[in-house]
Amino acid sequence: MALLIIFLKTYIMLLVFIITAYIFRHYLFTYNRAFGEQKVSYHDILDSEMTYVSALIPMHNEEKVAKYILSALVDQDYPKDKLEIIPMNDHSTDKTKEIVEDFAKKYPFIKPLHRLGDEPRGKPAALNDALKIAKGEIIVVYDADYIPPKGQLRELVVNFSDPDVGAVMGRVVPINAGKNLLTRLLDLERAGGYQVDQQARYNLDLIPQYGGTVGAFRKSLVLEFGGFDTSILAEDTELTFRLFVNGYKVVYANKAECYEEAPEDWRVRARQIRRWSHGHNQVLFKYLVPLWRSNLSFLQKLDGTLLLFIYAVPFLLLLGIVDSLILFFLGEMEILSGFWILLGVVAYNTFGNFAPFFQIGFAVFLDGGVERLRLLPIFYFIFLFNAWYTSLGFIDAVRTTITKKQAVWHKTERFRSA
Repeated sequence: MALLIIFLKTYIMLLVFIITAYIFRHYLFTYNRAFGEQKVSYHDILDSEMTYVSALIPMHNEEKVAKYILSALVDQDYPKDKLEIIPMNDHSTDKTKEIVEDFAKKYPFIKPLHRLGDEPRGKPAALNDALKIAKGEIIVVYDADYIPPKGQLRELVVNFSDPDVGAVMGRVVPINAGKNLLTRLLDLERAGGYQVDQQARYNLDLIPQYGGTVGAFRKSLVLEFGGFDTSILAEDTELTFRLFVNGYKVVYANKAECYEEAPEDWRVRARQIRRWSHGHNQVLFKYLVPLWRSNLSFLQKLDGTLLLFIYAVPFLLLLGIVDSLILFFLGEMEILSGFWILLGVVAYNTFGNFAPFFQIGFAVFLDGGVERLRLLPIFYFIFLFNAWYTSLGFIDAVRTTITKKQAVWHKTERFRSA
């Protein structure tokens, strides 16, 4: 029994240390964003020789949004003789195929890929098929609900003038932020995660993350890596760590803003969080050791480790609460004060990239519209919702890693109407 108590108390101490490390990390990022030298992407470079680009759009039952993303890409300020658009119709059962074909008839540079047979479904598998036919060396990816501004392709592609750049990531901004309470909270979360977290990691030469949409990568590198791993749901996070452990870097282009449709329903959000956690933790299990064996600097390895564990921390926190309750009922009353400290620290952190109040607050200050800060206290109450579904995703990742079963891809429901 004494050994059990020592183990439980040691876990609590370790957990508090981990949480403190994340808090310090976000203080550092916020301080850097406020007072540090700001690093910009290569968007000011003028390149008369435009690179041939393939824009890929994964689509599964996207009839509500397909015409918007296709229209936005058609209107891009990019030479059409250097551009091909490949909508990947992945086993859709609605009118997605008809919409894509209508656009293809009007614009010869739109070249649909219809996946309607027995191929494995999901974004990584669809991307692998598209890479086989894509003509461009630079691949730009947009999820179907996104609406890129006219000059965005140029802003993303110009970053590859640096041969060390393996991928580039733009900024995501919800277009439906004012729809309801959930979308307003997700707008704040996105602001903290991109305006501060991603930019600070880029400033400090750490590990900015390629996010799988509003981003681009070199086709030759992905093919050299053997394509995307179809067993992993978070193909974007995996590509990020593949690039860094192989000596390449990811550029974060904060100026390259793109507009997404944020989930408007809590049930849809729950499934999205669970899928993200599932995929991200699969990457944790696969790349933690290769990360520390790589030639990256110590600080990059440390930041990469904290990034890999982001979606595991909620599960560890819930275990900490259970740990504290066990100690309480075993008569170790001194743990009671530690229990409340743990709960306070848990509440202080929020889910989206674990950006705490100060990080979101400064991001909103940079963006303007500070009246949005009145919503910050609500993050205190939604933590358990996020932690629960993230923890379920962690368990999913453990299960699929052990059993080697194929993870099931669940697309995010769309809400847009004409």
